[in-house]
Amino acid sequence: MRIGFLGAGRIGSFHAAALTATDGVDELLIGDADPARAAGLAERVGGRARAAASVDAVFAAGVDAVVIAAATAAHADLIVRAADAGLPAYCEKPIALDLPGTLRALRAVEAAGTLLQMGFQRRFDAGYLAAREAVRAGRLGRLHTIRAVTSDAAPPPAEFLPLSGGLIRDCLVHDFDAVRWLTGREVVETYARGSANGAEFFRAAGDVDTAAALLTLDDGTLVTATATRYNGAGYDVRTELAGERGQLVVGLDARTPFASAEPGGPAAPAHPWGGFLERFEAAYRAELAAFVRAAAGEAPNPCSGREALHALLVAEACERSRRTGRPVAPAEIAAEASL
Repeated sequence: MRIGFLGAGRIGSFHAAALTATDGVDELLIGDADPARAAGLAERVGGRARAAASVDAVFAAGVDAVVIAAATAAHADLIVRAADAGLPAYCEKPIALDLPGTLRALRAVEAAGTLLQMGFQRRFDAGYLAAREAVRAGRLGRLHTIRAVTSDAAPPPAEFLPLSGGLIRDCLVHDFDAVRWLTGREVVETYARGSANGAEFFRAAGDVDTAAALLTLDDGTLVTATATRYNGAGYDVRTELAGERGQLVVGLDARTPFASAEPGGPAAPAHPWGGFLERFEAAYRAELAAFVRAAAGEAPNPCSGREALHALLVAEACERSRRTGRPVAPAEIAAEASL
C-alpha cells in the first residue's frame, strides 16, 4: 500500500515513523504546506518514506490512502479532498474546529462512501481495552460513577490556543469519546465550569486552563471529567470506573504522577509520564496499524467520523454550559444543527 502522508509537524513526525514500520505499508509519500519540512521529515524517517513537492503532488501521485496529521484548520478540507478522490483517510481529531465544518466533511465522506477513521487513540490503549471488556462483560456490576482525568504537565504555547478549539474541545473530548466507547451509553446532559488563573494568554484567547464537567448518561450513570494545563507533577490520564461489584482504574501504574499522603503510602514516581506521545505510544501504533488494515479492506473501521461527531456534540454542550452557567444537553446542540 502507498500512503499519502499530510503534515510534518510534531505528531506527524511520530506517525510517519510508526507507519514506515507498519506491515502493509510499502511507501509513505509525505506532503506539507512547507516542502522543506516534508523533505526533512522524509530524510529523518528514511526507509520507505519520501517527500512530495506539495500536498497537491501527494494527491496526484495515485496513493491508496491518506493519513492527515496537518494543522487542525486544514483537517476538514483535506478530508473532503480525500473523499472526492475516493481515498480512505485517517485523520487526527478534530475533524474541524466547529460543528459546521465537521458536518461538511462528514457529508462529503458519506456521499462518496469512503472510509474515514478518526484518531481517538485511547480506544487502542491496553488499559482502556481491558476496562471496556470488563464493563461490557458485567464484571463491575451496574456502573454508578465514572471519574475521568486528563492533565497536561505544562501549558501549550500561546499561539496554539486559537488553533485548539479550547481546553474542552481539545482535551476533554478524548474523555467524552472514551466514556461512550467504554460504556456503550450516550450523554444526555452536561454541566461544566472552567477557570483561567494561569497565564494571561488563556484569558486573551477566551479559553480556560482548568475545566470540570458533570455528565449524566442515558442510564443514570454519573461522570465527572476534569482537565488542566497545569499539572506540574506530570502527564496524567486516568479513568476510574466504579460499579456495584467492583472498581477498575485505567492509567494507574508506576509512572502515574501522584504521591500518597498516607504514612507509608507510595511516593511520587521518579520518572512520571511527560506527555501524550510517550504515554500512548503503543496505542498510536496500534490505531495506525488498524487503519492500514481497514483501508485495505481487511478489517472494519474502528472509529468512524460519526463517532467523532458524537464526542464533539458533548464537548459543544459542555462549552455552552461553561459559558452560560446552565446544564446543556448534547441533543440541544444537535437539534440546532438539524441532526
